[in-house]
Amino acid sequence: MSGALKRLVPLFDRVLVEKAEAITKTRGGIVIPEKAQQKVLQATVVAVGPGARNNQGQHTPVTVKVGDKVLLPEYGGTKVEVEDKEYFLFKENDLLAKLES
Repeated sequence: MSGALKRLVPLFDRVLVEKAEAITKTRGGIVIPEKAQQKVLQATVVAVGPGARNNQGQHTPVTVKVGDKVLLPEYGGTKVEVEDKEYFLFKENDLLAKLES
């Protein structure tokens, strides 16, 4: 993890993710045009916030941790560029699923 990324700590229940690369070539070697590529809906968690407070004022920790693979919604998230790399910030409740290996 780079130095600038270590200083970027999400607040509350926000999660910083790096999207997986889009598939640009089939197994047979055919190059897929950019317009035909599907949206990337999988990502790796890069940083997480400390959690949020519920209605009773109790601390609720974030359920994902750095390194987890998650499933993202098709739309949403805030784009953040750090050192020419693209990351996205999501609220934890916007994440659809945690992928287990």
